[in-house]
Amino acid sequence: MSLTDLLRVSLNQADAGAAGGLAQFLPIILMFVVLYFLMIRPQMKRQKEHRKMVSELAKGDEVITAGGLLGKVSRVTDNYIALEVAQQDGKSIEILCQRVAVSSVLPKGTIKDL
Repeated sequence: MSLTDLLRVSLNQADAGAAGGLAQFLPIILMFVVLYFLMIRPQMKRQKEHRKMVSELAKGDEVITAGGLLGKVSRVTDNYIALEVAQQDGKSIEILCQRVAVSSVLPKGTIKDL
């Protein structure tokens, strides 16, 4: 065998190995694509909807916080909201919580129905 024959054989083996290497990574790449569409993309959509809901909070909205508190928004600032959670002796009891702690906005009149 001459030197050119050895070089030709080694180049052919290198080409075959490169195609085999890509085929080995194909299942991993496919798993990441499936993971993106099943987990990451829906989570990003939920985060976008939550940011929109928090930015649209206004006085008078009835909300539930992440801690399970039910209340009516009485004041809105940049980062905090004041929730009216109860009435005592004609005065409203308010608590401060972060805007991002609001998990959902309820339809009007939900508190009265409870």
